Amino acid sequence: MIKTNQQISDGFFDAESKIWAVDREMVLLLAGGRALLMQLAHPKVAAGVAEHSRFQGNPLGRLYRTMSAMWSIVFDDASRARTALRQVEVIHQRVHGAMRQGEPLPAGAPYHASDQALLFWVHATLVDSAMSAYDLLVAPLNAVDRHEYYEDSKKLARLFGIQETNIPSSLAEFEGYVAATIESETMTVGPTARTLARQILYPDPWLLKPAAPVFRLLTAGLLPEKFRDAYGLTWDGPREKRFSLAAGAIRGVLPLVPPPLRIVPNARKSERARRR
Repeated sequence: MIKTNQQISDGFFDAESKIWAVDREMVLLLAGGRALLMQLAHPKVAAGVAEHSRFQGNPLGRLYRTMSAMWSIVFDDASRARTALRQVEVIHQRVHGAMRQGEPLPAGAPYHASDQALLFWVHATLVDSAMSAYDLLVAPLNAVDRHEYYEDSKKLARLFGIQETNIPSSLAEFEGYVAATIESETMTVGPTARTLARQILYPDPWLLKPAAPVFRLLTAGLLPEKFRDAYGLTWDGPREKRFSLAAGAIRGVLPLVPPPLRIVPNARKSERARRR
């Protein structure tokens, strides 16, 4: 039976939306290291992650769980998407505490995962990293594509409880926010962030180690220079050349990757349902 548009558009985002077209690409996970390291550059985010998650035992597992929630919200029907949102909200409610000694912020300074500034910074790193990775590893996004993707991301921000007054109204304002935040004094990589970063870049599970050098190269190449330097990631001409070669190889191979490996599972499931 062929479903009507109303029957197949019961999620928060339509299959014709730009966020659907971009976020369905599994290869964007390769930008996860960039997003995580940008998030951890905020000392309060680093403190919350270190003290209220199993990050240190499985940092890339946390990335996958984060992305699984995002995929559900973008691609699943509204019921499943709302369940994912509630789960994220419950997690955020219990992530709170105070900064410890030796970090860039004063000891005792409070943090809470539901803080609007922290929520939007984490959201912004995912949006900015997705566009950067798609440009590099899939195909360049033109000005219209980027505008449409950002407009979709504003809806995603609202779903996560970010207030309208904290969401830049245009792509240009968003890009200005990201650039200004990166260069601000707030973004200071401390000891906790560096410890967590090492676990991301040098994962313990043997299964991940063969791909780790490429992951580190892509993470370093995608990171803003300030953060690359702060995390002690060496960057020079030969590394930049290897970065370009690796990105070109991934772009070249991507069209040959079968859908079960290329497309995120939630998108595949929803797209199959549309074809019935």
